[in-house]
Parts: sequence; structure tokens; C-alpha cells
Amino acid sequence: MTFYAKLGAMISALSFGNLRMAQILTRHQAMEAQLYREQEAIKHLSFHDHLTGLYNRRFYEEELTRLDTERNWPLTIVLGDVNGLKLINDSFGHRTGDRLLQKTAAALTRGCRADDIIARMGGDEFVVLFPQTDAVEAARLIKRIKKILANERIEGLEISVSFGSETKTSAADDIQEVFRTAEDAMYHNKLYEGPSLKGRVIDSIIAVLNQKSSREEAHSRQVSELCQKMGEALALEDYQIKELKAFGLLHDIGKIAIADKILNKSGPLTDYEWIEIKNHAEIGYRILSTNKDMTEIATYVLAHHERWDGTGYPKGLKGLEISLPARICAIADAYDAMTSERSYKSTLSEAEVRTELQKNAGTQFDPDLVQLFIEQL
Repeated sequence: MTFYAKLGAMISALSFGNLRMAQILTRHQAMEAQLYREQEAIKHLSFHDHLTGLYNRRFYEEELTRLDTERNWPLTIVLGDVNGLKLINDSFGHRTGDRLLQKTAAALTRGCRADDIIARMGGDEFVVLFPQTDAVEAARLIKRIKKILANERIEGLEISVSFGSETKTSAADDIQEVFRTAEDAMYHNKLYEGPSLKGRVIDSIIAVLNQKSSREEAHSRQVSELCQKMGEALALEDYQIKELKAFGLLHDIGKIAIADKILNKSGPLTDYEWIEIKNHAEIGYRILSTNKDMTEIATYVLAHHERWDGTGYPKGLKGLEISLPARICAIADAYDAMTSERSYKSTLSEAEVRTELQKNAGTQFDPDLVQLFIEQL
């Protein structure tokens, strides 16, 4: 090999080596960048709530210590509790509940200032730190947040949050006591604001269920009317008859959580679909139990598929263990099912319905109530 050929080979080798070195450096830099991104992601997760993107409780506690200094006084703590989250979760599913929390977080962010600290404490509770903010200014900011929330909707409902606040103005105010006072104020407001929202949620659930299935709407109204007539035939008190009528209208409210394709299925249900349908009594009970004015009706809803012989669900109650309204509803429910049009079965005649009811008296139904139902209705 000539001198020039050797020189060319050496230059090529050096160039190749430099290229390899550059490739190694590039890979090393990429690995460092990836490591940095992973560290930043871990750092972000350690101080942020994964669902809402707000700060979490850990970050709030550290910031509270940092901000609790004279230059930040007056320092106002605001606590917020989302009304009806459990009811929304039970009625429309946890994904809807998550959207409720996300919309609440977005409204808080829009209503607060850049330097304010907003955190999700967990569950349905949020906290906001307003440094250099007195009680009057804090009240104005809360009002602004509520106005933003009033324009948001989840399943047709406005978003409701109960707030409570307290302000630290000097070193004499213990910051933990300030927090507790704000918390007490929040729960006090929730006592007044929560129940009215729950009533509106239940109205909304009925409306949504009726939209999901016109068949269910007609069924509930018919069962309600039959329950009322049975109450009158039994000479019950007026308030008991009104309760029976309301119960008949609400007995299937738990079906709000059942998939539309199951609820509106034109043919017989599969085993899996039947299990899903059977859950509606317990779901309805949970929904209504959130409203203290509905707790009695909730227990009736839970029991309206119990059987006189103890083979019903969900508890397997027997005979007089089953409440009178639930025993009445069971007959009205079955009657309407037998006399209503279904695409996969024909309706029964009055004589056939009477025969079916009598055949199941003493097993599925209270025999005395069956006899009264046939005589009166």
C-alpha cells in the first residue's frame, strides 16, 4: 500500500471513530434527557393530583408552612366540598363523577388568581390558600367561583360546592385552628345546600331514565297509579297513599345505572344481563338513601323484588318481613309487566293475568294482597 493510501485509510478510520463517538454521545444525551423527563414526571406526580391536575394534599401542607409568615397575612384558607358526588357516582357511574371533579377543579382555577394555591385534599374536598387576602376579598373570590360553577353542567345538573373560609390576621391565630374553623363553616353550609341538590339530582335521574326508555317511563307511571289504588283500597292514611304513589314512580330508579342496550333489549335477557338488571334494587336504594326525606322509600325500593316465600332478592326476606309497600309494588309491577306490550311476548288477557297472580299467591306474592288486588282492580 502506498503512503497516500495508508494516509487515506487512517483518515477514514479517524472519521469512523469520530462518527461512532458522536453516536455514543447522542445516545448518552438522549438517555440523560429521558431520565430527566422521568424524574420531572415523578416530581410532578408527587405534588399533583392525577385526576384534576391540581396540587395534592402533600404540596398544600408544605405550602401552608411556607406561606404562614407575616408578609402573607392576612392569609385566608377556603375549603370546598362537592355536593352529591356519591349520588352522581351511584347514578351515572364513576366516570361521570370524575368529570364532575375535573369541572370543579377547572372552575376553581378560573376563579382564583395566579398566586393562589389550589389543591385537592382527596375525595370531594378542595382547599384554596389566598395569601395577602382578607375575609372580604376572599368572599368576593368565592362568589366569583360559584358564578362560574353555576354555568357548568353535569348530566343536566348545575355543579354545587359548599364553601367555608377563615382568615389568619396575626401571629396570635393558630393556623390549624384557622383550618378547623373554615372546615366547620364548610360543613355548616353543606347541611343547607346538600339536600336541595340531592332532590334536584333525583328529579334529573328520573328525567334521564325516561329519556333512556319510554317503556320504563310508562311502566313507572302505571305502577305508581296501581300502588295508589291499592293504598286507597286498604284505607291507608293520606300520607301513606302519597308515599305509595311516590314509591311506585321511583321503584325502578336504580335502572339509571343499567346500560341502554340492556334496558331497551327487545328479546329475552342473557344470564349476565339478568344479573345486571337485578342490581337495580340496591342501586336505587343507594341513590334514594342520600336524601334524608327519601330514606323510607329507599327501603321499599330495596325490597320490591323480595318474594313471599323468601326466594327473592337482594336479602331473601320472607312473608311479613317484607314491608307492606314493597309487597304491594311487587303485585303492581308484575301486573303491568304482564299487561304491557313487549316485542318478544304478547300481552296477557285479564283472565290470564288473574290466573297468574292467583297461581303465584303464597309463593311470589302476599296471598291476601293478591285477593284484594283482583277484587278491587
